[in-house]
Amino acid sequence: MNHRRPAKHSLTLRGHRTSVTLEDIFWTAFCDIARRDAKTINGLAAEIDAERGDIGLASAIRIYVLERSLAQGQSLA
Repeated sequence: MNHRRPAKHSLTLRGHRTSVTLEDIFWTAFCDIARRDAKTINGLAAEIDAERGDIGLASAIRIYVLERSLAQGQSLA
């Protein structure tokens, strides 16, 4: 497997710019989920942000992607 370092990705949440650092596999899966659900990346990130509790946004996105993938019987690769 060829894995690169996590990369920063820009988002806008509640009108403020922020960034999350994610591995390509999680970012790609996150974008795919947003597209399948007919949501914007910022909109889906805002939903996750509102529910994340006290964990970081990048971790919350990883968990969301993993849970969605497992629920649908998919692998991330």
